[in-house]
Amino acid sequence: MREPVAAIDCGTNTIKLLIGTLPEVSVREARMVRLGQGVDATGMLAPAALERAFAAIDEYAALIRDAGATRVRFCATSATRDAGNAAEFAAGVRARLGVDPEVLSGEEEARLAFAGATRDAGPLPSPVLVLDIGGGSTELILGDEAGGLRAAYSMDIGSVRLHERRLGGDPATPDQVAACVADIDAAIDQAAVAGLDPGAAASAIGVAGTITTIAAGTLGLVDYDREAIHRAVLPVEAVEQQIQRLVAMTVAERRELGWMHPGRADVVDAGALILSRVLRRLRIDRIEVAETDILEGIAWSLTE
Repeated sequence: MREPVAAIDCGTNTIKLLIGTLPEVSVREARMVRLGQGVDATGMLAPAALERAFAAIDEYAALIRDAGATRVRFCATSATRDAGNAAEFAAGVRARLGVDPEVLSGEEEARLAFAGATRDAGPLPSPVLVLDIGGGSTELILGDEAGGLRAAYSMDIGSVRLHERRLGGDPATPDQVAACVADIDAAIDQAAVAGLDPGAAASAIGVAGTITTIAAGTLGLVDYDREAIHRAVLPVEAVEQQIQRLVAMTVAERRELGWMHPGRADVVDAGALILSRVLRRLRIDRIEVAETDILEGIAWSLTE
């Protein structure tokens, strides 16, 4: 019998765990710990954020032990390397899991994210754009259906980072939204100059929590339903309408939505605006949504 593997993706907002003997998955968990809280302003991982993260990792360590997984890979956002107290975080991970957190190179992150997003996708016109909106950064990855990467670019904008920087109102004021949009457009322009123009894509797949949450609303779900969301193909116009509704809501109103995770409700406005501005650059009228992303890519890397 094959031994299960354990993959952990530690982002700015969420820490996710996958355990399984792939392609079978026995455990899939996510905890919104907001590890990147205030990092953009202070350059430090906040004590409360570290406490939340370590509590989640303690839970994950127990699940990994129970599953008998000895091959473990913990991949983390660059904030866990660049913060002034990054060593404290690394030591905490090592003590709990016996492995060091890895900060992936841009190329490796793109390769894993593209593999996770496209592994079980049907035939798609190439090139395929994979869009991954995180809490601290947004990844644009252009590749072929066969798995070959053409270009990748990491934009230094994400739902937590931009919300903290630009969207202080509840809901955000028109001026705040305009400032946020200007930052996003500038970042996309930089990506195009660097060689990744979203408009070059013949098809697109959106992954990670911001996009799957917006997909749930676009699909008209009552509650969040992973199976209904995975591989859904959504008209861009309908996604845009959902984004406009979300941005206009208060945090309390968003938390009343059955498909909205409470830990995402306060920052989803910035993530939604990132999605909106990228969609405006596309020359296609539909986007596919996948529940598989870099986490699956990390897990599969342990089997190779």
